[in-house]
Amino acid sequence: MRFSVVETGYDQRQVDYCLDELGIRLSRLAARAEGAAGEAREWDEIRQEAAWLSGLLHRLDLSDVAAPRYAGDAVRREAAEILAQARAELDAAREEARRVRERAYAEAVQARRDFEAALDARRRREVRVDEILSQVTVDQVPADTPTAAAAVPGSRVGVGGPDAGAEPPPGRR
Repeated sequence: MRFSVVETGYDQRQVDYCLDELGIRLSRLAARAEGAAGEAREWDEIRQEAAWLSGLLHRLDLSDVAAPRYAGDAVRREAAEILAQARAELDAAREEARRVRERAYAEAVQARRDFEAALDARRRREVRVDEILSQVTVDQVPADTPTAAAAVPGSRVGVGGPDAGAEPPPGRR
């Protein structure tokens, strides 16, 4: 973050804008982390449903007839495949959520460091300005002191003197 330097330190509008941008980035990161957590919940639901279906298949007694037994085996294999796929997708979703959380945390930490550095620089500038201003001495000017404006003659053009309405010299329009 680079800020323009003005008389009293950094340009306050740029600093405020930067802080607003950091706030927006933090909000977006928090939303992404919440979204990743929501996806993990969805995969938990899918895993629970697959486990329930697997349990349902185990409870069915298909040993009476040979044909249904083969069908039951095929169904069990398919259920096992679905369950394995759901577990793999759940693991992938958890890993993605972990990466998003880590990235969000790292960006939040960096944003905080940048903000603290900006505040520290601002405090140092304030201290420096206070040091400079404390060294400035101001002498009281008496009220009756003549000023440079008092030395201007009243007869000059434009100040209401005798030739105030006169035309300016040629070439001076």
